[in-house]
This record gives sequence, structure tokens and C-alpha cells, in this order.
Amino acid sequence: MDAAFVEDAERAVAGEKEAFVRLVMGMERTLYRVSRSILKSDSECVDAVQEAVLNAYHAVHTLREPRFFKTWMVQILMNVCYRMAREKTKVVLLPDPERRETERSLEAHVELREALDALEEDLRLAIELHYLEGFTVKEMAEILQVAEGTIKSRLAKARTKLASWFLSDDGERGWVIYER
Repeated sequence: MDAAFVEDAERAVAGEKEAFVRLVMGMERTLYRVSRSILKSDSECVDAVQEAVLNAYHAVHTLREPRFFKTWMVQILMNVCYRMAREKTKVVLLPDPERRETERSLEAHVELREALDALEEDLRLAIELHYLEGFTVKEMAEILQVAEGTIKSRLAKARTKLASWFLSDDGERGWVIYER
């Protein structure tokens, strides 16, 4: 772990606003990705991140181990996201027909997002925390409050499902069903 990160975390716990801001700014992408793995719309993700940052700011003095700031912050965000998902009413947003995306990288990103969105929430979250955010199995077990074996199992199951999604050769994207 970066010594500057731990020092900023200690300062944030002690009440230094600038240190808290540096920590949150350094986690900006992680926070968005975690929220995106639970919530579907960008606006909901932004709202969740803002609420989580505010909650964390008010409670940072309660953090016992400053070196665990990142996992603590992600737990707060996940709690906010789960609450928002429970409270959310169904709203269907129609795409703007004027807007066209033509870049291959965007198409690949959309296809990956579609595959990830098709996973069950616990599997999607495991993939995003591990592969996109770089959390270790141990850190993920702490964040999600489950056994390390459960995390490993979720990662394996998610990889299998993603492989079947991308290896589908029927011309349609979707899950490959294997009969046993």
C-alpha cells in the first residue's frame, strides 16, 4: 500500500479536509465502477457516489484503521447503491435517435457492459471489483463480508458465464446453455 495514501488516510481521520478530498479524488474511477456494477444509470451512479462521499466525510473520524480507507469507502458506497436500488421505481429511458456511436472501442465497451449486466449482481460485482478495480480476493471478502472461498467461487462462475457469452456462435449474443 502506498505510504502517501496511508498518510492521507490518517490525516483525513484526524479531520484534515484536503487529505479526505485527495483520497476520494484518487478513488473516483473505482467508486464509479462499483456503483455502475449495482446501478444501471449513470445519473444514479453519480448520485450514489456523491451520497457515499458525504456519508464517509461525516463518519471518517470513526474509521479505526486508516489503511483500510479504500475498502471502508467502497462498503459505504455499496450500502448506498443497494438502498437506492431497493427504492428505485422503474423508468425506461429511450435512446436519442440523433446520436450515433461508430467507434469500435465504444462498441466493444458496450458489448462488455452488456455481458456484465447480464450476470447476476454478485457475480458482476466480483468481476468488477477484482478485474477492473484491482481488489484482492481477501479485500473483496472483507468488503462483501463473505468467505474468501465464496469470492473465488463467484469469480470462477462469472468467468465461465462470460466465456459462454463471448463464445456463443449462433450469431446472437447470449448465454450458451450446456445440457448435462
